[in-house]
Amino acid sequence: METKHQTVRDYIAARERGDRAEADRLKDEAIARFNTRTTDGTELRDMTEASMTIPFGEGA
Repeated sequence: METKHQTVRDYIAARERGDRAEADRLKDEAIARFNTRTTDGTELRDMTEASMTIPFGEGA
């Protein structure tokens, strides 16, 4: 999956590692940015797509 957002790339990496705490933290930060209108929503859209297509790894 391609995205222009570093946070989404970090979110994908966390999912692939199986790091649920990091993935949740990144998701919560993206939601907060969207709720305060400091992002246009594409970051959250890409993160949602990643959550549906990138399986969690076997890590933590």
